[in-house]
Amino acid sequence: MMDSQENAPVIGGTVSPSEELCNTEVKSEEVKSEVTSQPVEETDEEEASEVETPRKVYETKAEILERIREIAHGDESPQKEEVDYLKTAFYKLHIAEREASFKAYLDGGGDPEQYQITPDELEEAFKAEMGIVKEKRAKLFKEQEAEKQANLAKKLEIIEKVKSMITTPEEANKSYQEFKALQQQWREIKNVPAEKANELWRNYQLYVEQFYDMLRLNSEAREYDFRKNKEQKERLCEAAEKLADEPDIISAFHQLQKLHQEYREIGPVAKEEREEIWNRFKAASTVINKRHQQHFEGIRAKEEENLARKTELCEKVEAIAAEENKGSGDWEKHTKQIIELQAEWKTIGFAPQKMNVKIFERFRAACDDFFGRKAEYFKTLKDAFKENADKKRALIEKAKALQDSTEWKSTADKLIALQKEWKTIGMVPKKLGDQLWDEFLGACNKFFEARKAAGAGQHSEEYANLEKKREVVEKLKAITEEAGDDVQKEVQKLVDEYQSIGHVPFKEKDKLYEEYHAVLDRLYKELNISVAKRRLNNFKQNLKQVAERGENALDTERARLFRQYETLKQEIQTYENNLGFLNASSKKGSSLIDEMNRKVQKLKDDLNLVKEKIKAIDAENKAQQG
Repeated sequence: MMDSQENAPVIGGTVSPSEELCNTEVKSEEVKSEVTSQPVEETDEEEASEVETPRKVYETKAEILERIREIAHGDESPQKEEVDYLKTAFYKLHIAEREASFKAYLDGGGDPEQYQITPDELEEAFKAEMGIVKEKRAKLFKEQEAEKQANLAKKLEIIEKVKSMITTPEEANKSYQEFKALQQQWREIKNVPAEKANELWRNYQLYVEQFYDMLRLNSEAREYDFRKNKEQKERLCEAAEKLADEPDIISAFHQLQKLHQEYREIGPVAKEEREEIWNRFKAASTVINKRHQQHFEGIRAKEEENLARKTELCEKVEAIAAEENKGSGDWEKHTKQIIELQAEWKTIGFAPQKMNVKIFERFRAACDDFFGRKAEYFKTLKDAFKENADKKRALIEKAKALQDSTEWKSTADKLIALQKEWKTIGMVPKKLGDQLWDEFLGACNKFFEARKAAGAGQHSEEYANLEKKREVVEKLKAITEEAGDDVQKEVQKLVDEYQSIGHVPFKEKDKLYEEYHAVLDRLYKELNISVAKRRLNNFKQNLKQVAERGENALDTERARLFRQYETLKQEIQTYENNLGFLNASSKKGSSLIDEMNRKVQKLKDDLNLVKEKIKAIDAENKAQQG
């Protein structure tokens, strides 16, 4: 009986998964072919894999389409490896073209939200041909399976015939030539179902060896076969041993598979030599298998490292996607960060096959989530911008309708009302906003300049108003630094008086404005500080009286002050947000900003006072507990 080592089948096979990044910012991912393998002597496959040949490099999608058409409509059988390679190469070029088109669109000043992907006729044609190839491959697979079943039946029949020849030595001698013909037929029959291959081969070898062992009378023919088989197997051993010096590990492994296939097709050698020659062939195979295994262990280690790096990138993208975006600036900042992470992702090789698609889907999901919400935000913002721009255009039309009016008083009031309404309208993009403002301001200025020219006789009144306002400014400067309600009332009285005085000469307006607000800002600041100190001292002095009202009086007062503290914080935030929307390009715009800044400062002073009162209550509580 033939030794079990000679039953060892050959192995081989490739798996070629691929992944593509296709969202707003992420475009493509290289494609991987991963060879999974076991040592030759441990696998259960029958067929040998051919040595890989260099693949053609395609420069255009049209070339790939032409090749897939040849496969689809020609007589050749579609090979899975080539079809997968063509699909990968086509979409690499396709995605690269999309990226270049999108970049050119952006470089030309295009709006990324308005970008439309143009349908590609080559892609549609490619998909159609791939559908034909898929059907062709399915038909071929079915035919191959039928052929394997037929081959199985033929080989089982050969086994039965050989089995019938070994009943007696005389029968073996008489059937020798028929036996040789059956061996030739066996070699000519190729693929059988993989799950039946090993059992079929073992049974065949068993009866072949039994036939030779029973072949007594024609020992000369038997010895001749043994010598010839030994020479062939020694040649295969030498070839396998030379593969140890082959620099291409994958090629060496595939060549070894072919040698194993040949080894299996050769008949037995003399019984006493079978173990020795098999051990020699197995030893040479082990060297190649170990190199092959080490090669893929290195690949697997690198894939684990790539998985760790890609997992880290996923966590970074997920963290960025989870951050709050308070405005367009935050969205653009986070977009830049994610694009940088996507670029880094493309530099990393493949993760282990079982995780490669999963980790990519995790990364893509985080990117898609961010860019989906970004698109929705800018769509909403764009709608608001359009609504605000339409409102401002309506005001411009109203201002232009009034710009030639000579009804000075009523028209001035209407234009001032339009200006106030303008300030209540929300934001529009800066470039458009400046353009609309200039148009609106131009219509207003046309009227007011015409009114000024018509009212040149009013200059004397304006100079009188100038003197009155200067007197008010001097009175404000003369107010002492004594803090108290009377001083505040006096300041407010002078402010009301200043505001009730009419226009001053235009050329003096700016200088007076700056002088007035400079002294007013100083007074407000000093009064706020002084009054705050006095109020805090009075509050501290009254704390004991508050405590005497009851056990929880101080806690109740503290809770009231804390609510007041939160309210003031909210008001300050509201004012500061509104300040961000104001345009200070005009004097009136600047005046409104100054007024709001003063209100903000007053609120901050009040906030600090409330904070100090809370601290005072906490100190009093601590003292009482002590």
